Amino acid sequence: MRKIIIAIDGPAGAGKTSTAKLLATKLKYIYIDTGAMYRAVTLAYLNSKTELNNENLAKTISNISIELKPSDNGQITLLNGTDVSEEIRSVLVNQYVSPVSANEHVRKKLVDIQRKLGERKCCVMDGRDIGTIVFPNAELKIFLTASLEERTKRRWLEYNKQAGVNNLSFDEVSEQISSRDKYDSSRAVSPLYMADDAIKIDNSNITLEQQVEIIYNLAIDIIGN
Repeated sequence: MRKIIIAIDGPAGAGKTSTAKLLATKLKYIYIDTGAMYRAVTLAYLNSKTELNNENLAKTISNISIELKPSDNGQITLLNGTDVSEEIRSVLVNQYVSPVSANEHVRKKLVDIQRKLGERKCCVMDGRDIGTIVFPNAELKIFLTASLEERTKRRWLEYNKQAGVNNLSFDEVSEQISSRDKYDSSRAVSPLYMADDAIKIDNSNITLEQQVEIIYNLAIDIIGN
C-alpha cells in the first residue's frame, strides 16, 4: 500500500486536533500534533518570565527539549522531560501562542523537527502551515474551517472544562479567536492560508465522525492507487 502524509490545516477551533487523532487511529497512522509543540515553546517562554522579543525567544528555543509520545490516554507532550499536556491548553498559553509561533527562530527549529518526524510518511500532521510550508508535497491536504460562532463555542466549552480557569465570556473568546485569525493570516513567517491543492471542509454543520469519514475515504482513494 502507498505511504502518504496527510496535512490538516485550519484556524483556531476548527477541530484539527480531534480530527487528526481519530483519522490517524482509523488509518493506523502516526499522529503528530504540531500545535502542541508550539504550545510547549510558549509555555517555556512564559515560565522564563522574560520580555517577549526575538532574543529571548531564540534563547528559549535553543535551551529546551520537546517530545511527543504515545500513552494510554493518547499523545502526551513532554517539555524537558515533564508532561505538560494539560498546561499547554491553558487560557494564558492560548493568549501568547500566536506571537511565539510567528517567531522565525521558533518556526525554523520546529519545522525541522516536524519534517524529520514525517520522513517515513504514514502520518497525519495538523497545524497552520503543514500543507504550505512543512510538507508542500503532502499527498493529501485538508483545510478545515467552521464559522466563527461555532469555533467560539468549541473553544469556550474547552475552557469551561478547565476547572477554575475560565474567566472569559463567550464574546471575549470570540474576540480572542477573531484576533488570532487576523494575526495568523497576516504574519510574515508561515502565515495561515489554504494551499492551492488543499480540499476545504467546512464542518460547521457536520459531526466530528462525519468529517473524519470524509477525509478517511479521500485518503483510501490515494493509498489504494
